[in-house]
Amino acid sequence: MSSEIEVVQLDHVPSRYAVHLAVFQDVGNAEFLHKQLLSRNAEFEYAFIDASVIVSRLHLLSAVFKAITSASNEVLKTPNVHSEIVANLAASNNVRYHVHELSQMANAPQIAEAYRRYGVSTATKNLVVVKVAENGNPSTEQIAEHLAKNVEGTQVPATDEKLASTADMSKVFKYYKLNGLNWLDKIKDHGAEQKELEMLVVGAMALRGL
Repeated sequence: MSSEIEVVQLDHVPSRYAVHLAVFQDVGNAEFLHKQLLSRNAEFEYAFIDASVIVSRLHLLSAVFKAITSASNEVLKTPNVHSEIVANLAASNNVRYHVHELSQMANAPQIAEAYRRYGVSTATKNLVVVKVAENGNPSTEQIAEHLAKNVEGTQVPATDEKLASTADMSKVFKYYKLNGLNWLDKIKDHGAEQKELEMLVVGAMALRGL
C-alpha cells in the first residue's frame, strides 16, 4: 500500500519545522497503534488523533501551530511535540500537562483524559496522523513508507470536507462544551454552519490557557 503525505509549511513558525498530514479511513489496526503509543515506541512518535473529534483543517492545524511554537521556545508541557498536539486539542482549563513520560499516563488522569478523548483508541475507525519533522528529519519519503507499512486503512485527502464527514458531532459538542447552542442548528447554509462551528471550537481551544 502506498501512502501520499501532505506537507504543510505553517506561517509564523521556524522554517526548520515541516508538518506532515495523513488521514486514514476504516483503520483495521487501531489496537496495534494504540499499543505503540502506550509502550512509548520511538518509531511511532506521531500525533495519532481520532478523526471523529476533528471538524476542519483549521481546527487541527491550530493545535499543531501551538505545539510547534511551544517546541521552538522550549516550553513543551508534554514529552514531545506530538503529544503536545493531542494535548492542545483539549478545551478544558482544568487540564494540565506536567508529566514527562507517556508510560506514566495511568498515574496522570488529566493527560490520560486528553488521550482518551482526542487520541487514537482501540475503537478508532478513522485516523488523523500528524508528524512534525525538524530539519528534514525524518524525510517525507521515510514518513510515507513507515505509515504505509504500519497503518491498515484507506488513505484519503486531508480536506475540510473529508474531516467534516468523519466528525462525530455529539463528541465535538460534548468535549468543547457547545451543547445548548440552538442558534447553530438554525443556520440553514451548511457551509456557514460549519464555519461557525469551526470558530467556536478553535475559540474554545484558544481560551484553554487563559
